[in-house]
Amino acid sequence: MARKYFGTDGIRGATNVSPMTAEMAMKVGMAAGAYFLRGDHRHRVVIGKDTRLSGYMLESALVAGFTSVGMDVVMVGPMPTPAVAMLTHSMRADIGVMISASHNAYADNGIKLFGPDGYKLSDEAEEAIEALIDGDIPLVPSSQIGRARRIDDAQGRYIHFAKSTFPENLRLDGMRIVIDCANGAAYKVAPSALWELGADVVAIGVTPNGTNINDGVGSTAPQTLAETVVASGADIGIALDGDADRLIVVDETGTIVDGDQLMATIAASWARQGRLAGGGLVATVMSNLGLERHLAAQGLGLVRTKVGDRHVLEKMRSSGYNVGGEQSGHIILSDYATTGDGLVAALQILAEVKRSGALASEVLHRFEPLPQLLKNVRFAGGKPLDDDAVKAVIAQAEAELAGNGRLVIRPSGTEPVIRVMAEGDDPSQVERVVDRICDAVRKAAA
Repeated sequence: MARKYFGTDGIRGATNVSPMTAEMAMKVGMAAGAYFLRGDHRHRVVIGKDTRLSGYMLESALVAGFTSVGMDVVMVGPMPTPAVAMLTHSMRADIGVMISASHNAYADNGIKLFGPDGYKLSDEAEEAIEALIDGDIPLVPSSQIGRARRIDDAQGRYIHFAKSTFPENLRLDGMRIVIDCANGAAYKVAPSALWELGADVVAIGVTPNGTNINDGVGSTAPQTLAETVVASGADIGIALDGDADRLIVVDETGTIVDGDQLMATIAASWARQGRLAGGGLVATVMSNLGLERHLAAQGLGLVRTKVGDRHVLEKMRSSGYNVGGEQSGHIILSDYATTGDGLVAALQILAEVKRSGALASEVLHRFEPLPQLLKNVRFAGGKPLDDDAVKAVIAQAEAELAGNGRLVIRPSGTEPVIRVMAEGDDPSQVERVVDRICDAVRKAAA
């Protein structure tokens, strides 16, 4: 069943434009609240947000919706998405809400929902909530309207949790770390956690003003971090995105280290310690073939899923893996968290660098990535991938790359675009293959 409001990661869009309006936020609060009203206990919802200007508007609307159906609301203010997931479970809330559009610019916002176990909602739950949004939701009598309050210790709770994931026998003393918080949700908690673990912290992207989230800083714009690491003589740089569920690292030379290298580092460390479950890790179809070959050389496996951290997590849970993620930096460590957590993943990386006594550049560059090329083809309508000529070109490309590369072609889940990605040992061959497919898709879409 096609969903009307929920996408691959909650509801998201430009603020004050449908569906990301105050009216919709209130309806989501009412519908999600009604869906999770089970039993006669006082029901509770935890609401967090990032630093976008529109967060105030959407937070107020959600509070109105939840309280109108009888739910008590606990507001925790600007907090990472994984912190909201953790607090939802630890505070025995019935539902958690994160107001964020992740790595998008400030004009966008979104609503992510978590169940009482701290995991993102299932497709079935989201579909049931959608049905309630478009229906008549009964309001409680005036005597049963919920209460709303802010709590001041949420940041301390999350900092304590994050620090607890760092090895007890290690400290970050003597390490200079640049932390880039993207002017987003982790702008207070991430620098504090690193400092309390002993690091010499240089913090950037920690002056949010409502409109500068992800603006030239953070994991999607790591150049500022790279320049700061080199200029300050730091040992390593850590970049989070707007809601801090994504991580990119920069080594002491200013070289960017992506999610594939970070997952390889954590997997090797955990395998050495006897902690790695499942005999490998879970990644998406976008992870580099170099990662797969590197893991295989160590006797470790790589299971691939569709793009999206929710697909990665589903496979981890169903098949017993405890490390997974995406090349973009979503890294899920299920021993600690129910969703991607940039700070917790960063602490595992820092632990490995500290434990090794070597430079970050020596520890984190685990394999040489294969040449990879991604191009997007925009189309007006129809299904160009169903065209016989396109199918023939794709089949020819797959035969050409067999044994020496890989091809991934998929429609975008958010815009009318076909994404064509190829990788292989021969960069000129990769480029030829991608260009041929793109040309065929354009002709089919004309």
